[in-house]
Amino acid sequence: MRARARHPVGGLRTRLVATFVAVALISAVTATALAYREARTAVLQRTQNAAVDDVRERVGAVAADFDLPPDQQTMARFAARVSEGIGGRIVDVRYRDLSATSDTYADTASRIGPELRTAVRTGDDAVFQRVQWRGEPYLVVGMPVAYADGDRHTSGLEVYVITDLRAERDDTAALLDSVRAGIVPVVLLAAVLALLAAGTVLRPVRRLGRATRELASGDLGSRVAVTGHDELADLARTFNETADALQASDTDLRDQEAKARRFVADVSHELRTPLAAMTMVATVLEEDADQLPPDAARAARTVGAETARLARLVEELMEISRFDAGAARLNAAETDLADTVRASLALRGWTERVRTELGTGVRAVVDRRRVDVIVANLVGNALRHGAPPVTVTLRTCREADGTPWALLSVTDRGPGLPPGSGQRVFDRFYKADAARTRSAATPEDGGGQGSGLGTAIALENARLHGGTIEVEDASGEAPRGAVFTLRLPLRRTARGADRDGNEGTE
Repeated sequence: MRARARHPVGGLRTRLVATFVAVALISAVTATALAYREARTAVLQRTQNAAVDDVRERVGAVAADFDLPPDQQTMARFAARVSEGIGGRIVDVRYRDLSATSDTYADTASRIGPELRTAVRTGDDAVFQRVQWRGEPYLVVGMPVAYADGDRHTSGLEVYVITDLRAERDDTAALLDSVRAGIVPVVLLAAVLALLAAGTVLRPVRRLGRATRELASGDLGSRVAVTGHDELADLARTFNETADALQASDTDLRDQEAKARRFVADVSHELRTPLAAMTMVATVLEEDADQLPPDAARAARTVGAETARLARLVEELMEISRFDAGAARLNAAETDLADTVRASLALRGWTERVRTELGTGVRAVVDRRRVDVIVANLVGNALRHGAPPVTVTLRTCREADGTPWALLSVTDRGPGLPPGSGQRVFDRFYKADAARTRSAATPEDGGGQGSGLGTAIALENARLHGGTIEVEDASGEAPRGAVFTLRLPLRRTARGADRDGNEGTE
């Protein structure tokens, strides 16, 4: 079963939600900062303008009854009257060396800076300055008092009014807190909207992914419902068109493959009868070859060898056709594998040419004839293409789950397999390059170049038993040779039982 791929971290849904939330958060923070700045500026500007206007109006009204030069008592009354008219704010009045304050306990010197005093002393209109005193904000407005004559020159009287800005600060802070509190629901709303949008976008993507996995697993009828007219709908239509084309190509290829298999089977079947007659005639010619002239004898032996090779090729094609048609069946019985290997070697006269290391008591439920075909192919290839010594080893092993297996290895010390041929050596009609083909092939080991079907038939027979054949280069010093290993289950597998239509025994 193909597990459904999930991406809890870094998936498209996560990225969409994160993007939505990030955009919402940046927008909210930016809007908050701008709103706070504008609100703070507006509040302070209004307070400053109101304070300057109040000071200018009140000082003008009180100064109309003020006589110069003043004394200390007069200046104190002036400061008190100005303070009373502007809501009790602290008023500091200076005239040359004299000074008076509406609140005798207030610290005005540290709140009225020298820059402001200089600006008032040298200017002719009200000026202001925001200051921090003991961590609290204040607005200080200063203005010179001018004579009411035509040139309105300054009288030397300076008035400073200190206004507390803590209320304005608290107002802007409250505004900032309220805007901050609104960021959380905005971000949550953005996340919810992102999830909804992601679901809308990803739903057709998930359907397309599911259909793609089904198509990859072999279900060529998998299609995606096309909804809407957006890019995802175009993608779904393209997928369906691709799947239609793939299905049509697959159907065509299957038809062509079936026709090719039927052709091979029919040709092989039709060749059997004339080949039987050719084989009989070739056998008679070979028996009488010693009585023929040298050239005729050589021709008779060549015809016999090539006829036998052609007969083997036809039989192999027939066997391949049975595998392709699913008609191959096992005639399985409990068998001693060591005895089967010895009998296969003895039947072909290979007993003296092959070293054996056969474990005893290795019994399995197998088709003895098909195991003989596998052994003959693997050992024949080692004798034909490899170099002595050729060793056949039989042993058993257990998988991690406890399943027992029989391992039959055929090792030679020839030049080994060409690079990259390990996966192709079981392909039909594949022949490795000349590095593994010895010119001195003998009739006993099959002589000459093979058809390229033997290893494919051997692998099909192994799979029919629920096993397989593996190939690798032999370990050790060069020449390294090759190792073909037949893996057979010691117990019948479900596949083997299904192939021959009978339940196996253990």
